[in-house]
Amino acid sequence: MPIIELKTIIKADTKTCFDLSRNIDFHKKSMKHSNEKAIAGKTSGLIGLGESVTWEAVHFGVKQQLSSKITQFDSPNYFVDEMVFGAFKSFKHEHIFKSEGSNTIMIDKFEFKSPFGVLGQLANTLFLTKYMANLLKTRNQFLKAEAEK
Repeated sequence: MPIIELKTIIKADTKTCFDLSRNIDFHKKSMKHSNEKAIAGKTSGLIGLGESVTWEAVHFGVKQQLSSKITQFDSPNYFVDEMVFGAFKSFKHEHIFKSEGSNTIMIDKFEFKSPFGVLGQLANTLFLTKYMANLLKTRNQFLKAEAEK
């Protein structure tokens, strides 16, 4: 099961980074390239503990839907979203925010399981892990730019 861990240093306070990271409207802007839309559940504003959102987006040329739920929440330090329905067998995305002086260290831990057994594992090795890491990096750079304005 692949685990992607990214660290991003942001010149902004922890609460700003935390709130941007859970902001549905901001997420839509940061994922504009995949035409991502919130279509059910919490579809705008700040998502919180126990709330879920269903996203529709185009990845690998295919329109897909994915629902996730906030399962852990400790503002402004930590939250977790986990897949309820979607193309993965499962995923867990931990969002960790640590204050360091006037900066925030934002840590993403994204753990996922692909369906289809050995074929899914092969897809992980060949392209999916890299694709997901790049998706997270793109979003993090977008968040960093917005928070540092």
